[in-house]
Amino acid sequence: MDTILSIFLGVGLAASVGFRVFVPLFALSLAAHLGHIPLNESWMWVGSMTALIVLGVATVIEIFAYYIPWVDNLLDSVAVPLAAIAGTAVMVATMADLDPVITWSLAIIAGGGTATAIASTSAATRLASTATTGGLGNPAVSTVETATAGILSVTSVFIPILAFILTVIIILIVRIFYKKLRHKVT
Repeated sequence: MDTILSIFLGVGLAASVGFRVFVPLFALSLAAHLGHIPLNESWMWVGSMTALIVLGVATVIEIFAYYIPWVDNLLDSVAVPLAAIAGTAVMVATMADLDPVITWSLAIIAGGGTATAIASTSAATRLASTATTGGLGNPAVSTVETATAGILSVTSVFIPILAFILTVIIILIVRIFYKKLRHKVT
């Protein structure tokens, strides 16, 4: 059961990474620091005070940077590859003791794949918002993304099964929303 919960936790945090890279990393660091989440042995540093402070500062900077016109689009070009790395990392960090081949396979496919899919769609949504509203709609997009990342991160930490279900629902909603935006732009 611990293995399944750790997978659900990792997938939920990876999905959250797709919306904001540092929000779920900060949530993971805080939960580990408080002893709520056991981390993989080689990832214990994530729960250190240093990591907590660095990730907290990075989270605040990332959130505010997404409200600066045109900087948000620039951040998306960096956030998509970072989401793949961070999504993989949160999966590895939270995985229960499994064979390394299984751990890394799940981390790359479920963690990195989920984060990348959501980050790519999120970037496309912001690009469509910029194209259709001249960037005036981007703060609303940023607010929804940040709120989703926060809610999904907290849910992942406290109710991993619900986070996994929410992740599936979010992926379906994002896919539908993206198709509508793509159709509207083309």
